[in-house]
This record gives sequence, C-alpha cells and structure tokens, in this order.
Amino acid sequence: MTPRNRMAALLILGTSLPGLANAEFVGDSKGSLELRNFYFNRDFRQDNAASNKAEEWAQGFILRLESGYTEGPVGFGIDAVGMLGLKLDSGDGTAGSALLPADRSGGSQDEYSKLDLTAKLKASNSTLRVGSLAFRSPIASSNDSRLLPGSFRGALLNVQEVDNLVLQGGQIDRVKANNSTNYTEMSARRIGGTSDSFVFGGGDYKLTPELTAGLHYGKLEDVYQQYYGTLVYLQPLGEGQSFKADLRYAKSQEDGSFRDIDNTAFGAMFTYTLDGHAFGAGYQRMGGDDPFPYISDSDPYLVNFVQINDFANTDERSWQVRYDYNFAAVGIPGLTFMTRYISGDNIRVGASGNEKEWERNTDLAYVIQDGPLKNLGIKWRNATVRSTFGNDINENRLILNYTLPLW
Repeated sequence: MTPRNRMAALLILGTSLPGLANAEFVGDSKGSLELRNFYFNRDFRQDNAASNKAEEWAQGFILRLESGYTEGPVGFGIDAVGMLGLKLDSGDGTAGSALLPADRSGGSQDEYSKLDLTAKLKASNSTLRVGSLAFRSPIASSNDSRLLPGSFRGALLNVQEVDNLVLQGGQIDRVKANNSTNYTEMSARRIGGTSDSFVFGGGDYKLTPELTAGLHYGKLEDVYQQYYGTLVYLQPLGEGQSFKADLRYAKSQEDGSFRDIDNTAFGAMFTYTLDGHAFGAGYQRMGGDDPFPYISDSDPYLVNFVQINDFANTDERSWQVRYDYNFAAVGIPGLTFMTRYISGDNIRVGASGNEKEWERNTDLAYVIQDGPLKNLGIKWRNATVRSTFGNDINENRLILNYTLPLW
C-alpha cells in the first residue's frame, strides 16, 4: 500500500466510526493532525570519522484518531495513528540522521508511512490496550525523538482500582523504530541477543502526598531480566518554591543461556525550583561487568539519559548539573530555556578502565500564545559531545510542531 493510500484508508476508518458504535463511542472520540518539521545536523569531529556529518530535513504528518468507549460494564474502543514522512533535503553522503529510512544506495528514502492500530477495553478505572503501543515506564519506554514516533506491539494493562496505587503490566513482542515502517525483533542495546517476548509489570504507590515509591520488573526472554526501584519526593517550600528528589536503582542479570549479564545502576537527581528558575544536580553510577541493558530503539529510564548519550557504559560514573528557566515568570509565557552538562569517567572499554566522555545540551523553545499561529511550537536543540573512546559530535536540531484539532 502506498503512503497516500494508507493515509486515505485511515481517513475512511475515521469517517466510518459512527456506523460502528453508540453515542459514547463516537461522542467521546477525538481527532488531530500533527505537523512536525524537523531539521537535523550532526557533525563528527573525531579524527578518521567514517562520515563528516549527518544532515537531513524532513516533514512529518501524524494523524491521530481516538474513539470513545461503548456503553456497558466493559467498554470497547479503537485508536488509529497514520504517519507520513517526506524528505525535504538530504545531500550526498549526509544520510543517517534517523529521520528517514535508509535506501539501498546509502542515502535516504524520499517518503515513508506507517499505520498503527490499537484495540482498547475499559472496565471501571482499568484499561487494556492491544496492538500498537506507545507508553513510558521505568522498564520500557517508546521513543519519540525524531520525525515520527516509534512504538511497540503487544498488550498493555493499566489498573487504578486502589487509591494512590497505579499498576502497569503487559507483554510486547516487537518494536518499530522511529524511521522504520516494520516491526522487528527486540534486542538489548550494547548486550545483543534477540527475543520476541518482553514481559513486564509493576506499580507506583503514593505513600504520602509528597512521596511516591515504585517497583517494576521486566524480562527480555532469553536475554536479560531487570528489577527497578524508584523513589520520588516532592516537597513544596512556600510560594513559588519546591524541592524534588528522584532516586532510581536497577539490578539486571541474564535470562536463559544467551550470556552472563551483570549490571547495577543507581541514579539520583535533585531539583530546587524558585519561581521561573530550576536548579538541578544529578549523579549516576554503573556497577557490575556489563553496561545497562535496555531494548534497542527505546528509551532507558536513567537520570543521565540525555539528548545523545545515556552514560550507562560498564563501570561508568557520571555527574550532571542543570538549569531551567520559564520566561512566564517575567511575563513571556510559552518561552522556556534549558541547559545541562554531564561528565562521565571510569568507563571500562576493552582493556582500558579509565575512558571519559562529556555532553553539553541547550534547549530553547517557544510556543506562540495567540494570533493565527497560536500553538505553533518552535524548538532549537544543541548538543556537544566529546569522548576518549567514541564519537566527538556537534549537533543541532530545529523542530517546528503544530497540532490541529479535527473535532
């Protein structure tokens, strides 16, 4: 099916919904079209780099159709997401930004599309979703850092039947990368191995209004299993002030006979907020004989996972300092700024046990507040990476984003 036919099929699905269900199914439905324009430039500065740069510009269209639920003790619904990516510019030798799929000549395809469908059930305050999944948890999170979002395939159960307790669990068997049209087998980043089953479950409980504790478990069958504990404390300190402590600990080990895996990961992030200012400091430490394992083409739940690096190599210890400012505090709503610096050392790579890396990020974003371009978002993301064992990178991303409600 061509990209245009896929988009047309999704539109036909949306217009046919009224004939499939009752008033709640249709009346509670939502539709939106997101336009995402993405420019990506990554310069490689290390000696003997395989390529000088990855530079591409692309336009994305994301059509979201979400039904309500049918009446009754168990309500049924269906969601659909149709996505289309178009290449605007990609010069010779500058592909590889992950905005677009690669072609057979080493460049990028002119266009690509994908259609994600999800069936959903709701009973009381619990939901079951089956099909395409986009979600976040300490164990697995889908990635949305490029032109089009990535997703998993499987089943996801969310249960909120007890006050202050949120439970989540499920199973996924495939992952679809941001720039891919197909689901593929899952593997563990830096660890290897492949699997068609990732089972996960856990929950978060609000012990007090300020303190929330979480415990989660996940297993990539025949590759690794992981236990993850979290503790988040948020204390208001008066008007315009607060203090937040975010503590995370994970233990990972092998599952099956693929290979021995041994990793412990500790992370702590502390943030003090004063009016429009936020001052943060973080620490992350890897232990054991392996790097932190997580599903490739997904996001890890680490305090020092930032724009390019995750600082999760074997034995790595890393520090972060961060500053955010919301210009609404001085009468400019919609304008935000963020900068951070992360330094990692003690990294074990091969026979060497003292490799180093650092990364600096700056984000400047503005969402237009009124007028004909209201809600148009503009974001500039800048990053610099230097490493004694990997790539030296200067990177810029310019992202324009606008979501148009259809009904």
